[in-house]
Amino acid sequence: MAKSTQTHNVDVDNEAGSLLITKAADNWSSISRRPRSSSVPLKPDNFAVGYIYSSQMMSHFSPHGHPEQPLRIQQIWRTIVQDQLDKRMKWIPIREVLKDEALLVHSEDHWDKVIAIQHLSDQARADSEEYYEQMSLYVMPGTTRAALLSCGGVIEASLAVARNELKKTFAIVRPPGHHAEPDEHMGFCFFNNVAVATRVVQERTPLKKILILDWDVHHGNGTQRAFYDNPLVLYISLHRYEQGTFYPCGPYGSLISVGEGPGVGYTVNIPWPEKGMGDAEYIYAFQKVIMPIAMEFAPELVIISAGFDAAAGDELGECLVSPAGYAHMTHMLSGLAGGKLVVALEGGYNLDSISKSALAVTRVLLGQPPDELPPLEANESATETIWLVAREQSKYWKCLDPKACEPREDFEEISFSMPEILKAHRQHYMYKTHSLMQVPMMTPELEDRFSSQIMCTPDIFDNKTLVVFVHEFGNLRLELESSATCDANLERSYLIDFSKQLVSWIKEEGYSLLDANLYPKPAKIIPVRHKTIEDMAKDVLTYLWDNYIQLSNAQRIVFIGHGPGCKPLVDLVNHRTVSVIKVVKVFIQVLGLQKMPSCPQDTEDARAWYQKCSLVIVPSTHPIVGPIVKPRDIRRHGTIIPISETRQIKLIVRGIPAIKDFVKEQLSNYPLSNRTTRYP
Repeated sequence: MAKSTQTHNVDVDNEAGSLLITKAADNWSSISRRPRSSSVPLKPDNFAVGYIYSSQMMSHFSPHGHPEQPLRIQQIWRTIVQDQLDKRMKWIPIREVLKDEALLVHSEDHWDKVIAIQHLSDQARADSEEYYEQMSLYVMPGTTRAALLSCGGVIEASLAVARNELKKTFAIVRPPGHHAEPDEHMGFCFFNNVAVATRVVQERTPLKKILILDWDVHHGNGTQRAFYDNPLVLYISLHRYEQGTFYPCGPYGSLISVGEGPGVGYTVNIPWPEKGMGDAEYIYAFQKVIMPIAMEFAPELVIISAGFDAAAGDELGECLVSPAGYAHMTHMLSGLAGGKLVVALEGGYNLDSISKSALAVTRVLLGQPPDELPPLEANESATETIWLVAREQSKYWKCLDPKACEPREDFEEISFSMPEILKAHRQHYMYKTHSLMQVPMMTPELEDRFSSQIMCTPDIFDNKTLVVFVHEFGNLRLELESSATCDANLERSYLIDFSKQLVSWIKEEGYSLLDANLYPKPAKIIPVRHKTIEDMAKDVLTYLWDNYIQLSNAQRIVFIGHGPGCKPLVDLVNHRTVSVIKVVKVFIQVLGLQKMPSCPQDTEDARAWYQKCSLVIVPSTHPIVGPIVKPRDIRRHGTIIPISETRQIKLIVRGIPAIKDFVKEQLSNYPLSNRTTRYP
C-alpha cells in the first residue's frame, strides 16, 4: 500500500506542476489573441525563434526516482518563463512522430517494441524490470506517448527552421534520444529524436547537408550509427571517453571512429580521457577542430544534441562547463548555415545546472551576446586529445593542421615529432643490423608518404617462404588509446626488441621478410580530399603484391598484420582473392582493444580459406572474447588467442611464441617442392 501511495503522489505532483505551467502558457496565449485596442499600434507576428514544450512528456516517470525525471523539462520551462523569454518566442505545436518517419532511422521491430510498452500489464512490467535496467531504461504506461511526442517535437522544431518559418528553435523534450540505435533502445532513450528529425528534413525539404553537434557528456552512439556511412550528415561529438570505460562504453566513441564507406571523415569524435573538462577545454576544441571542420563542410542546417550533463554540478557527468560556456558554443554554431539552428534537449540531470545552462543557450538564440568568459587555458590532457583528433581528421579535412594543434612548447622550427623519430630509428636499426633493403614506391604521392618505410631482405625474390609483416610502428596514438601514458623510451625498446626477435626467427627458419610500415609521413602538400590514408595503404600493398610478391618464387607466404596493418591485408585479400589464396598459407592478426578483427568478404572460397589459416591475437578484455559476442563472429576466424595485455606493441612482443608455433604448424602442411615456379 505504501508503494502504491508513493506512486500516486509522484504522479499527482508531476501533473499538478505541469498543469500549472501549461495553464500559464495557455493564459499568455489567450491574452495575445485578444482584440487589439485602437491605441495599440499594429505589430505583426515576426518571431524568429520558436520553442517546443508540452507537459504531456511528463507522463514518463519512475515512481522510485530516477535522474531522467519529468522535472528536467519543467524546470527549464519555468526558468525561461521567469526570465520572460517565452514572450519573445513562438510556440510550436507538438505532435507524435509518425511510423513512416521513425522508420527512416529505426527498424520496424524497434518501432513495435516501443509501441508495445504502453500495453504491458503491471505483471509484465515487473517481470521485465531487470531487462530494462540492463538497458539503462525504465518503462511505464506513459512511456510510449512521451517517446512519440519527444521525437515528433524535435521533428517539428527542425522543419520550422528548414522551411524558413523560423530562424532558430529550442525543443525542450524528453525522453532524450541520442543513445537509441536503429534497432535498440538504451541509455534513457527510446527513439533517436535528432536522427529521425534529420532524415525527415532531408526527405521533405531542399536541405540535405546537416551538421549534428553533440555536446552531451556521453557519446551519442545511436546518432553516430544512424549516419556512419552518410556523407551528407556531419556528426561531431564531444564526450567523456576514458579509454572506452565511460557510458556507453566500448571503442565506438574513440577518435579513430571516423565513418565508413562514403561516410568516412564525416564522423568526428573528441573523446575526453578524464572527467573535469570545462569551458577552456570545450572552447579549445571548438576553435581548433569543430569550427574549422564545420565551416569546410558548410552545412545547410545545424542541430545541437544539447545534453547539459557536462555542466558544472551534474553528478553523472562530473565536468565543469558553465552556462557562459554553453552560450559561447551556441554563439559560434549560430554563425553557420545562415543562422539556421535547432537545439534539441538530450541529457542533463542536475535541475539547477540544466535550467541555467538552457537559459543561457536560449538567450543566445534570441540574439543576446554570451556572457564574458575569463582568460582560458585548456589542460594538458585536452590539448593532447585535440592534437590526436586533428591528426586523425586531417586525413579528411583540408582545414586542419595537426602541427598547429601539437602540444609543443618553445620548440625550434626545425624539429621532428616523436613518432617520426621512433619510426626512423627502427628503420635505421633494421638496415644497419639486419641489412634490410629499401623498396622504392611507384608514384610520387606514395614515395612522399611512405619512402624508406617498405623494407625487405635481399633474398625476397629467391626464397620459397616469405613473411609479409604490415604495421604502423612508431604511431604513439595507438598506444595512447589503451593507456593513459606513453613512455617514448619504452616504446623504442619494445620496437627494437620485437624487430630483433622477428628477424632472428626469420633467419633461423630460413624465411625472407617484407616489412611494410603504413604509418605515413606528414604530407608536404595537402592531400587530395578523396584520397584517404586507407586508400593509400591499399595502394601500397596492391603495388607490393603485383610488383614484388607475385614475381617472387615464394610457394608459402605468411601474412602478419599488427594493429592498423590488419585491415589493409584483408583489403588486399578482397582485391586479389584468386592469387592470394593460392600461396598465402598463414594469416595472423594482432589487434588492440580498439578494433574488431576483419575477415574476407569476397567469396565463400576466400572465407573458407581464411578460417583455415587464420590466427587472431587480442587482449583478454577484447569484446570478441567477451560474454556478449555472437558465436558466428567467433566462427569466422580460425584460432583466437587472448593475452593479458592491452598495449599493442607489448601485445605482439608477448605473442611471438604463439606466432612461431602457429606458423610452424601451418607450414608443415605445405612442404616445399623443387619447382622454380609457384604454380604447377
